[in-house]
Amino acid sequence: MVLNLIWIGFFVVSFVVGLVRLIFFHDTEIFTTMVNSTFDMAKTAVDICLGLIGVLTLWLGLMKVGERGGAVRVLARVVGPFFHKLFPEVPKDHPAHGSLIMNFAANMLGLDNAATPLGLKAMQELQELNPDPETATDAQIMFLVLNTSGLTVIPISIMVYRAQLGAANPSDVFLPILLTTFFATLAGLISVAIVQKINLLDRTILTYLGGLTAIVAATLFYFSRLPQAQVQTVSNLVANVTLFGIIVGFITLAMIRKVNVYEAFIDGAKDGFNVVIKIIPYLVAILVAIGVFRASGALDYLVAVIGKGFTAVGLPTGFIEALPTALMKPLSGSGARGMMVDAMKTYGADSFTGRLACTFQGATDTTFYIIALYFGSVGVKKVRHAVTCGLIADFAGVVAAIAIAYLFWG
Repeated sequence: MVLNLIWIGFFVVSFVVGLVRLIFFHDTEIFTTMVNSTFDMAKTAVDICLGLIGVLTLWLGLMKVGERGGAVRVLARVVGPFFHKLFPEVPKDHPAHGSLIMNFAANMLGLDNAATPLGLKAMQELQELNPDPETATDAQIMFLVLNTSGLTVIPISIMVYRAQLGAANPSDVFLPILLTTFFATLAGLISVAIVQKINLLDRTILTYLGGLTAIVAATLFYFSRLPQAQVQTVSNLVANVTLFGIIVGFITLAMIRKVNVYEAFIDGAKDGFNVVIKIIPYLVAILVAIGVFRASGALDYLVAVIGKGFTAVGLPTGFIEALPTALMKPLSGSGARGMMVDAMKTYGADSFTGRLACTFQGATDTTFYIIALYFGSVGVKKVRHAVTCGLIADFAGVVAAIAIAYLFWG
C-alpha cells in the first residue's frame, strides 16, 4: 500500500510541477523532457537487468557450489546465534542464513556486483518460508532494511570517482562514510526491532553488535594510521582478495567433499535468467517514476524549500548544495551517483559540498530500488513496514553524514 501511494505520488507531483512550469514560467519543453525521461529510464531498467544476467548467473552458481560443499553451512554456524535472534522465523539450519551472510559481507566490502545476486538468492530462500507469497515476512523486511542501510566498510567506487575528479586525497571520505553508514545501519536495525518486538538487549545480540563495533573501530584505527596514498590501494586489495578467496574456498571445500563442482555450478547458474525476467517489470515501474520526478524539477524545488526552511530558523545551510545526492539516493543509485559527480565538478572534489555529497552517497543504499528489485524477484506486493523502516535508516544516515561532515571538514 505504501509503495503504491509513493509510486502514484511521483507521477502526480511531477505532473503538477510540470503544469506550474508550463503555465507560470512558459517552459514549453518540460513535458517533452518528462516524457523522454520515461523512455530513458525504461531503457535504463532493462539495461540494468541485462547487466545482471551474467553476474547473477555466476554468483548463483557459486552459491550452489558453496551449499553442496558445506562452506555456507560453516558460515551460517559462525553467526547463526545472532541471525537466529534477528530472524527468529528462519530455522537454524536453513540455507538462507548462508546467503544472508554472504550478501552482508559483500555489501560491507563495497562489492555491489556480488552483493546483488547474493541478496536475490537470500530473498528467494526466505520466500520459501513465506506463508503468504504476496506479503513480506518479518525476516524479509529485516533483511531488506539492513540492505538499504548500506553498511559499507570499504567504499571503493566512491574513492575512485574522487580520484578521477582530481581530489588531493581521494580516501579522505573513508572514515566519515564508515561512521555514517554504521549509524544508518544501527537506526535501521533498531526501527525494525521495535516494530517486530525483537529484544536488542539480549545477551547474544549485544555480544555480536559489540564485536561488530570493535571490528569497525579496529578498521578505523588501522586505516587512520596508513598514509593517505595507501588507503585506497590497501582497501581495494583487501576487498578483492577477500572476494576471490571466498570463491576459491567454496570450490576447494567442495572438492574435498567430492562434490562435482562443475555440475553444482551449472545447477545453480540456471536460475539466473529466470530471476532477471521476474525483476524487469518491477524495476521499470520504479525507475520510470523516479525519472519523471527528477525531470520535472520537483526534486530541485524540494531542495530549495528545505534550504529556505533552515535559513528561516537560523541553522547552518552549508550542506544544502550537497542535499540532492541525499534526496536522490533512496530513489536511484545511478541518479545519486550523478548528483555526487555533479557536486564535485561544480564545487570541487575537495570542497565541503563535494566531500559531503560523497558521504551521502556512501551512507545508505537505494531503498526504493532495492524494494523493487528484491521483492519483485519473488512477487511480494505488500511490503508492510519495509519502506518506513528503510527511510528511517536513510534519514539517520543523512543526519549523521551532515554532523560528521561538519566535524571533519567544518
